[in-house]
Amino acid sequence: MTLLKSSLLGSAAAFAAVGAAHAADLPVKKAVPIEYVRVCTAYGAGFFYIPGTDTCLRVSGRARFEGGYRTVYTRQAGTNAGDDAGYQARLRINLDARTQTAYGTLRAFVRLDAGSRTGYDRSGTQARIGQAYDATGVDQAGHAQQYVNVDKAFIQFAGLTAGRASSFFDFYAHDFEIAGATMGSDVSSTNLLAYTATIGDGLSATLSIEDPVFRRSPVFSPAAGTAPVSPVFVGYTNGAPSSYSVIDDIQRERLPDFVAALRVDQAWGSAQISAAAHELNTGNLTTAAPLPAASRVTAGIAHTKSVEGWAVQGGLKINTPFIAPGDALYLQSAYADGAQMYTGYCAFTGCYTQVNTLIQLQKIGQTFADATINPFTGQLQTSTSFSAVASYLHYWSPEWRSAIFGAYGEQDFTRSARLAQGLIFNAVNPNGANSFGSNGVGVPGTRFYQLSQALRDTYQFVAGGSLIWSPVRDLDIGVEALYMQVGVKSGRAIDLDKSPTAYANVAGINNGTFVPRTATQDSVSQVRLRVQRDF
Repeated sequence: MTLLKSSLLGSAAAFAAVGAAHAADLPVKKAVPIEYVRVCTAYGAGFFYIPGTDTCLRVSGRARFEGGYRTVYTRQAGTNAGDDAGYQARLRINLDARTQTAYGTLRAFVRLDAGSRTGYDRSGTQARIGQAYDATGVDQAGHAQQYVNVDKAFIQFAGLTAGRASSFFDFYAHDFEIAGATMGSDVSSTNLLAYTATIGDGLSATLSIEDPVFRRSPVFSPAAGTAPVSPVFVGYTNGAPSSYSVIDDIQRERLPDFVAALRVDQAWGSAQISAAAHELNTGNLTTAAPLPAASRVTAGIAHTKSVEGWAVQGGLKINTPFIAPGDALYLQSAYADGAQMYTGYCAFTGCYTQVNTLIQLQKIGQTFADATINPFTGQLQTSTSFSAVASYLHYWSPEWRSAIFGAYGEQDFTRSARLAQGLIFNAVNPNGANSFGSNGVGVPGTRFYQLSQALRDTYQFVAGGSLIWSPVRDLDIGVEALYMQVGVKSGRAIDLDKSPTAYANVAGINNGTFVPRTATQDSVSQVRLRVQRDF
């Protein structure tokens, strides 16, 4: 029995030894090494290497709350006007990817903005260019608005910038403001292709091809309430206009905007001179028969010839650390012919629309048009505009800072352009009615022509200031107050608030049986609170 047990134990040991020997010959499977995220110091704080690549990435963003109050003078029935308060919450996500190459840094930058806003703070401008929509499920009157915006999406490589970025024409761009109320070009999101040459000693030159849609104010359309068309005379009897048709004045996208900028950045500050060319290109005569139907000789107007608008701007930023670290002064001025958005004249009340009242159907509506179509020649007559802005930022301490700012601007239409629109008004409205509504100029020489707001030369000025507290890094709690005034440069205009039916009483105004209330200017005051955390 003892012999049997010894044999079995010996056999088991032998098998174990043989098994161990075979196991030693088998390949050993190693654990996958863990690749830890590494810090990238080549491009500043916050960058890290994307695992498995030599690309450095920085993720950052922002959360913001804003609430405000502004004076509103109307609560007319049948409108959405009259909100004194407005609120919004916004978010921002930034992705900045950079790779070092033999040609320099290859960069891709993406910024997404989104938010929700209500009350007076909703933006008709953003809705018109498709970046926002009314939250009708929340508020059927359209006082609530949601939006998502691809604010940035561009590539930079060896001096090339391609994608969605800020216009290279811009300089100050409301750097020291919360509401962005001053005039001045500020197109933070447009599609472009640009090349920047670094000359040396902080000097650079840029040539940029930019999307014209984001710089477009309308061509004036008297019939804007029904269709974007401009009446023009096409028939004459005994030398006098006797019949008319209409031109499609929707602008076409043919040529891009061409922008050139020369800039210097040094320890004392920055300076820039920029210029832009902006094409106005509309449609042909419609196929509709001229009206009224009468014997006539066709004037031969085939189409409206395109016109090249233009703009120039100069800006200066002076750092003033001798007053306090971080202090700076901006000075900027711009002039445009047929390119009103380059001066930013419409910045506060809203661009991309033909007529805009200062704040929600108040007294005076401004005509924001780059041009009119002459009813005799069918050709474009451009408007001119200019703006000037000054803004100063001062640090009282590292935690407290404030800014003061002011701006003035004007927009003018030629006298002949308004007279010509008055003559076509008479042809379309022979009985003294007004089928054009608030876009009606009136018949030259009449009382209505003197008081109507359409195509009036106007001015604006803005003054304001802010105080911001930063108790910890990247947290701002601030308040801003401002005052803005708009007015006609000469004469008086119909008060849209106190005489809302004036444009339906043209004959009564002209014969004295209807006396509308009038005004020379309108104004608004606003206070806005902001809480913002950047990360």
